[in-house]
Amino acid sequence: MKRIQFDEDIKPLSEFRANATALISKLRETKRPLIITQRGKSSAVILDVSEYESLLAKIELLEDIALAEKQIEEGKIYEHESTQKAVLESLKK
Repeated sequence: MKRIQFDEDIKPLSEFRANATALISKLRETKRPLIITQRGKSSAVILDVSEYESLLAKIELLEDIALAEKQIEEGKIYEHESTQKAVLESLKK
């Protein structure tokens, strides 16, 4: 995901309502998130669908890495040779 440009990517809700189509087109083109403010405070973030899916994939990968590191710390590991042998034996059946 590209970094937000504060001078272009923060819009009040009233401007978003008035220019939703143009702002969404710009969002798709730039692939940058759009921050919507309400009463001067950040209220929502709008992302391009492909950027959102990419973020989810990255989060899932990081969660898998964290789980793997925890399992290694807990000694829940298997040697390559024994795992390979078990898999090959199960394929013969």
